Amino acid sequence: MVEDELALFDKSINEFWNKFKSTVSDTSCQMVGLRETYKDSIKAFAEKLSVKLKEEERMVEMFLEYQNQICRQNKLIQEKKENLLKLIAEVKDKKQEVEALTANIQDLKEEYARKKETISTANKANEERLKRLQKSADLYKDRLGLEIRKIYGDKLQFIFTDIDPKHPDRPFMFSLCLNEARDYEVSDSAPRLECLAEFQEKVRQTNNFSAFLANVRKAFTALVYN
Repeated sequence: MVEDELALFDKSINEFWNKFKSTVSDTSCQMVGLRETYKDSIKAFAEKLSVKLKEEERMVEMFLEYQNQICRQNKLIQEKKENLLKLIAEVKDKKQEVEALTANIQDLKEEYARKKETISTANKANEERLKRLQKSADLYKDRLGLEIRKIYGDKLQFIFTDIDPKHPDRPFMFSLCLNEARDYEVSDSAPRLECLAEFQEKVRQTNNFSAFLANVRKAFTALVYN
C-alpha cells in the first residue's frame, strides 16, 4: 500500500516536472521568438528612420540651396536695378547735355545770323562808300589832280599833284581806311600835316568827304606857300 502511494507520488512528481519543463521550454521559445521579432522590428524601424532622416537632410539641403539661389537672384536683380537706375540717370544727363548743346547751337546760329546781317549791312555800306569815293576820285582827279590807289591793309592812298607850281608832278599824299568801328581813319601824310587829326574828327562827324579832301588839299597848298 505504501509502495503503491510512493509510486503514485513519484509518477505525479514526474508528470509535474515534465509539464513544467514543457511549459518553461515553450515560454523560452516564445521569448526567443519575441526577442527576434522585436530585434527585426527595431532594425526595420531604424532603417526606415535612417531613410526618413536622409530624405529630411536632402530636403533641408534642397531648401538651403533654393534659399541661396533666391539670395543670388535677389542680388543680381538689385545689381541690375542699380545699373538700370545709373543708366537712366546717364540718359537723363545726356538728354540734358543734348538739350543744352542744342540750345547753344541755336544761340550760335542766331548770333551768326545777326553777325552775318551786320557784316552784310557793313559791306553794303562800305560798297556805297567806295562808290562815292570812286566818284569823288574821278571828279577830283580831273579837277584837283587827285589819284586814289588801293594799298596794303585795305587802305586807300590819296595822291595830290598840281599843288607846287614849281614842281606840278610833286606828290602830296595821305592814307585812309575804315577802322573796326567803321569810321574814317587817316594816317601817313607826306609831307606831314599837323591838322590831319582835326580833319579826321570833322569828317567822322559830318561824313562830308568832299569837304575833307578840299581841306587836306588846302593844307598841303599852305605848306608849299609857307
